[in-house]
Amino acid sequence: MSHRRILFCAGTGCISSGALKTRDALVSELEKRGIRDQYEVVLSGCHGFCEQGPLLIVHPEDTFYCGVQPEDMAELIDEYLLNGRVVERLLYKDPVTGERTSDHMKIGFYAKQKRLVLHNCGVIDPENINEYIGTKGYEALKAALKMERTAIIDEVKRSGLRGRGGAGFPTGMKWEFTFKTPGDKKYIVCNADEGDPGAFMDRSVLEGDPHAVLEGMIIAGYAIGADEGYVYVRAEYPLAVKRLRIAITQAEEFGFLGSNIMGTGFNFKINIKEGAGAFVCGEETALLASIEGERGMPRPRPPFPAISGLWGKPTCLNNVETFANIPLIIREGADSFASVGTERSKGTKIFALTGKINNTGLAEVPMGMTMREIIFDIGGGIRDGKQFKAVQIGGPSGGCLPAELLDLPIDYDSLTQAGAMMGSGGLVVMDENTCMVDLARYFLTFTQNESCGKCTPCREGTKRMLEALERITEGKGESGDIPMLEELANSIKDSSLCGLGQTAPNPILSTLRYFRHEYEEHILEGKCSAGVCRNLVTYHIDAEKCTGCRACTRVCPVEAITGDKKQPHEINIQVCIKCGACMEKCKFDAVILK
Repeated sequence: MSHRRILFCAGTGCISSGALKTRDALVSELEKRGIRDQYEVVLSGCHGFCEQGPLLIVHPEDTFYCGVQPEDMAELIDEYLLNGRVVERLLYKDPVTGERTSDHMKIGFYAKQKRLVLHNCGVIDPENINEYIGTKGYEALKAALKMERTAIIDEVKRSGLRGRGGAGFPTGMKWEFTFKTPGDKKYIVCNADEGDPGAFMDRSVLEGDPHAVLEGMIIAGYAIGADEGYVYVRAEYPLAVKRLRIAITQAEEFGFLGSNIMGTGFNFKINIKEGAGAFVCGEETALLASIEGERGMPRPRPPFPAISGLWGKPTCLNNVETFANIPLIIREGADSFASVGTERSKGTKIFALTGKINNTGLAEVPMGMTMREIIFDIGGGIRDGKQFKAVQIGGPSGGCLPAELLDLPIDYDSLTQAGAMMGSGGLVVMDENTCMVDLARYFLTFTQNESCGKCTPCREGTKRMLEALERITEGKGESGDIPMLEELANSIKDSSLCGLGQTAPNPILSTLRYFRHEYEEHILEGKCSAGVCRNLVTYHIDAEKCTGCRACTRVCPVEAITGDKKQPHEINIQVCIKCGACMEKCKFDAVILK
């Protein structure tokens, strides 16, 4: 009897939405009907569409259900699995047309993606190596072990792959440097220390397709002459760590890891090092220090890790997404990989879409796609019909790009010219109600807290900049604050020891570049148009719109709102604590900011 396959998205996002409980409910209902043996129920990795989770896909029809809950399972079995009638209410509903579809490739979120690195995520069981092998897994390793080491490196160079960790350094060149460095011991290190707020690209790849990362690391180890590797992954990713451990054990059992791999005489082992969550450990020299058991603090470069890295040995360090691209390049060829993307930015890039956007989730797109396509076609536009204001790309080390740059192609060089950076792929969308000064303060608070304190420019400079931003958002800004921020930011970029300090000023410099008027408004007019900075706003009630429904009076924690029922109300600004509860509760838009 052929089995139908029911696949649940079981990445961290869908699990937090209740995917495991829904899976258990499905299994229970199948057992009640005595048909459990007719269905293969599988937990996959992240399918990407986090906004619609938990997700369930039935194969071979590839019917896509979203927002499924335990109480839906009985109906799903009786209507769809047993009688072939699609449960319409569980299908994706287009927010504009209202149409529902069971084909996920007709949904805007998926239609414009090009899932190469993510081609297995949400499709296979990441804890079953046989499923990875069934999708051409480890074929690239078999091919690589028959190639000359220099030929592998040349293929990676020819592909044009650039490091997906942020700076975009050519991967093949890094491998070549490490290969040419003499040494009896060399290391491969995978950087999975994903610390950007709102970023979950590396976590999702490790959760959904861990063998692809391992295969890329093994190929890299063979190419440069290393016999040992480390995955440095943050301990806050327990599911990723669990699936990574399972994958390593399985790869060893199948002879893809360990001694005399596939009878070639090549030995390679992979260790896992769990990081404690320090953002600075995403910087390669701080990461290596942490693996060595030292405090995670950066050191001056040169020497670079390719010359003197882990325990002073030549070390090749790339991030999760970079390694996951390697099997694809070796298996399909450099030309195939290079056919996607732009002239100087080849392949695809995975982005974590978060913020004030309708379709939050994980999206993989060709390099060169415009920000407009990512935000409005894939991301579904801005929530609640609000206007797009800016997007923060590259995490706290990146920059804020305004609406006039929506048609900017997303590649390494275009973003650098615009005052931002690719980073690891975090993409936070902001609407008209975002204060850009407060946003810069938020990101700088993060980087200032995460500074290791080793070098003075970062330790003291970020603190001085943060103090200035706090003054401005509190309505105490001075006319000299803006030039001081610019001078200090540029000085910190030029003189900090590592990438954290060198990029920490980016949110300030980019918001000053594109939203300078908001800084001037805060300082010169004592005003925050977005209504975010409490000291710079006052709440009032528009008498013409107020119906006297008293909804606002019921939620005001300090009883600052007075007025008779069905009559316009007033806010006592001397008593008001500016919590905003009245504005959130009012259905008539009668509460306004001045």
